[in-house]
Amino acid sequence: MSANLDHERALAHLHLMWRIRAFEEEAIAGQKDGVVLGAIHPSVGQEAVAAGVCTVLDRDDLLLSTHRGHGHTLAKGADPLAMMRELFGRAGGTCGGKGGSMHIADFSVGMLGANGVVGANIPIAAGAAHAQKLRRSDRVTACIFGDGAVNRGPFLEGLNWAAVFGLPVLFVCEDNEWSATTRTSAMTAGPGPAARAESLGIPAESVDGNDIFAVEAAARAAIAAMRAGEGPRFLHCRTYRLTGHTSVDPAAYRDAAEVERARETCPIARLDAALALAGVDGAKRAEARDTARAEMRDIAQTARATDWPDPAAAMADVQDVGDPRERAY
Repeated sequence: MSANLDHERALAHLHLMWRIRAFEEEAIAGQKDGVVLGAIHPSVGQEAVAAGVCTVLDRDDLLLSTHRGHGHTLAKGADPLAMMRELFGRAGGTCGGKGGSMHIADFSVGMLGANGVVGANIPIAAGAAHAQKLRRSDRVTACIFGDGAVNRGPFLEGLNWAAVFGLPVLFVCEDNEWSATTRTSAMTAGPGPAARAESLGIPAESVDGNDIFAVEAAARAAIAAMRAGEGPRFLHCRTYRLTGHTSVDPAAYRDAAEVERARETCPIARLDAALALAGVDGAKRAEARDTARAEMRDIAQTARATDWPDPAAAMADVQDVGDPRERAY
């Protein structure tokens, strides 16, 4: 954590991270109440990656995320009410209530979509960045994925394409140590994600993903290099999820003491402690938490009271290419 703490910036980060956590707390409550159908993958404990990377991006920069993408989307500037309505399958959701938790997208803030398929967002990000390069745009693309994705084919394909064509993609590995219910280190050969990126000629940096300012500084430097035409960059953020893989996963495969240790060093706790050490009044720090929780509580209530989508719109936005037996053969 930085010795010369910018109080205003730090409080803004604290508030954003509390907003992300409060949003997910309300989403989990909705799932328990049967309002959310299907899985929710919380990012509780990983908020610094979302805040540190996405707040450095411009509004029209592009973002690709994972099935664990609420925090990234919110930090990119998406409307939390539209997001919550999407989770609840209601009218006014970011995807009309059709995509749900794992497929949130908001093109108005450059968020091209979360993705339920592990690693599938990586080649999509390469394609989006290639399009921007062909247009001679200065927009950059950020692609956030988990440590489990580095063992899948799209990781090599996407990074290789970005390196070969010098594309402005910031690949961010949000390493929470667990690939669903399996410890990632038990199934990953070699020295790790950053080494794999470097083997393709992509400059890589590993940071403490629970240190908001370390993430922010690394992302800012990488994005500046990309805007200067220096090609892709790779950021490996070491963090930890405090919940199970999904909201209904009790995570009995993890040692309880390990989780408690991680709770003490989660990004919100660390930043709050740093602010206290810097002399920031406890009331100001509590306000960041309380206003975030009040905001998301109101949003959840509004989303629950929102009407269901019009059934007539069920097939809207769906491409009909006809019967392939008639047209493809």
